[in-house]
Amino acid sequence: MVREDKATWKANYFTKLTTLLDEYPKCFIVGADNVGSKQMQEIRIALRGQAVVLMGKNTMMRKAIRGHIEKNPDLERLLPYIKMNVGFVFTKEDLIKIRDMLLANKVKAPAKAGALAPLNVVVPAQNTGMGPEKTSFFQALAIPTKITKGTIEIINDVDLIMAGDRVGMSEATLLNMLKVSPFTYGLIVQKVYDSVVGGKGTQGDR
Repeated sequence: MVREDKATWKANYFTKLTTLLDEYPKCFIVGADNVGSKQMQEIRIALRGQAVVLMGKNTMMRKAIRGHIEKNPDLERLLPYIKMNVGFVFTKEDLIKIRDMLLANKVKAPAKAGALAPLNVVVPAQNTGMGPEKTSFFQALAIPTKITKGTIEIINDVDLIMAGDRVGMSEATLLNMLKVSPFTYGLIVQKVYDSVVGGKGTQGDR
């Protein structure tokens, strides 16, 4: 299979995006942080026949929209939201239905050192099943423990990570040792566009 050159690929991308903007009256701008290629493929399969997912470079998305504004001036309202790692989900279906399908396609993920925590992580009181030799590791994280029947028991629930904080190496190691995957990742709706509502218009989302 001959790989198309960059200029041809860009031209085809612009054509595809403008065609979707013409064909579909509604779309979401979605954040795609931490969504891997396998998960993205599963989301596309889940939405097949009901919505179309289109990712791409922000500069190309903005350029395609600017080139289409003369035909549909309302699209200009989308431009401020095309930043960071985002894409489009186009649909003719009910927006709430598609949003719920996106929410259903989140996957659990382990905490990785250096990642921003999307939520608070609490380690509940529990017997860890680990031997006493790991006690110093818990002490370093200021986690109260005791030895019960030769294994480490966490005495109290512990607020380990706060939303917005970067996950530390020790916190990530502990959660992996406890076999806890505290985060879920998927496409996050950041902006809703519905050309049918009130004639033409964009609706905020979150």
